[in-house]
Amino acid sequence: MKIILEKYNPEWTDIFSRLKEEIISCTGFLNPVIEHIGSTSVYGLTSKPVIDILAGVRDESDIDKTISPLVKNGFIYYEKYNSVMPYRRYFVKLKKLPDDFNMPEIIRDSDIVPPKINIYKLAHIHVMKHNSFHWIRHIAFRDYLRKNEEARDEYENLKLNLCEQEWKSGSEFSAAKSDFISKTEKASFELYRKNYPE
Repeated sequence: MKIILEKYNPEWTDIFSRLKEEIISCTGFLNPVIEHIGSTSVYGLTSKPVIDILAGVRDESDIDKTISPLVKNGFIYYEKYNSVMPYRRYFVKLKKLPDDFNMPEIIRDSDIVPPKINIYKLAHIHVMKHNSFHWIRHIAFRDYLRKNEEARDEYENLKLNLCEQEWKSGSEFSAAKSDFISKTEKASFELYRKNYPE
């Protein structure tokens, strides 16, 4: 498969805002903190046109309380990833699907996700404990790229080069970025801790 990237689109912030309201409308009883993360949240950065959203709950025991409300409101729950990242619950919001394309509400361990689903993805939603290590990791990475033009350009060039290749899956594409992400996460975490000491 080829990874399709798009130049930064200011409409991505509008899509995030609409989805934020949608998530709050069905999980507001948990008082979640909703943040726009990933490449679409960084002004000027070329990205896959899929909005990454971080939804933080106050207590780790609350993450499972988001499942039923989000599924009932059309978010697909990827239960199959819980064993890999037990601290997170992962959901996908899709664009309108053609009549002949059906997706289950919950993707379990034995389910095979059709690669074609990637062209219909609108957003990824990552639910986890607010201000946990992984929450801070995402926020620090985003803020670092927003403030560091050199790092942003390096990331963009890496992605542009990688998207020239064929990939077995989106996960394989993501793995190819791991060296840059690890390096940048370390720098961003140090800067975050300096600005927001405990």
